[in-house]
Amino acid sequence: MDIQKIKEESIGKLIKNIEYYEEIGSTHTYAKEIAIDKQNDGKLILAEIQTLGIGTKGRSWYTGRGKNLAVTIILHPKCKINQLEGLTIEIANKIKESIENLYGYELNIKEPNDLMLNNKKICGILTEINTIGENINYLIISFGFNVNEECFSEETKNIATSLKREYKKEFSREDILIEILKNIEKIEQI
Repeated sequence: MDIQKIKEESIGKLIKNIEYYEEIGSTHTYAKEIAIDKQNDGKLILAEIQTLGIGTKGRSWYTGRGKNLAVTIILHPKCKINQLEGLTIEIANKIKESIENLYGYELNIKEPNDLMLNNKKICGILTEINTIGENINYLIISFGFNVNEECFSEETKNIATSLKREYKKEFSREDILIEILKNIEKIEQI
């Protein structure tokens, strides 16, 4: 992954710095360990492969090495908790919009946190908010997006897909991530 390109085109209002890992247990779990520190506001955590990737309801999320996006963003929004209602759907809309902008492909949102292509899951979103009362300590936004994955397990081959699997060509993970980050940055609450 071209981290320099991502830095040059993504560091701004939302993303302040990037931590990149060849391999990590889970970008989301790691983010939870460091999120309370306000110095980590705007930190983007990327991994080539997750060995313990997590989805919603404790499910696992597979990230094939060099094939997909495994992304977590740590934020410390100044708003109140009720202002983040519907955030996961808004993020899903921004990811959907990004793929349409780049390639003209239409993804469908399966509420509350999945994006589908041809009735198969291509992206999962996990948001977690830590609060005291109505005040937000931190917000963690994680998503896994299947970009160039071709190998799916027996249990997921009929329910998951990737851009490459559907369109039979390689896609730039960097271009997709940069476009998604530009669109997520437009979400006013965060």
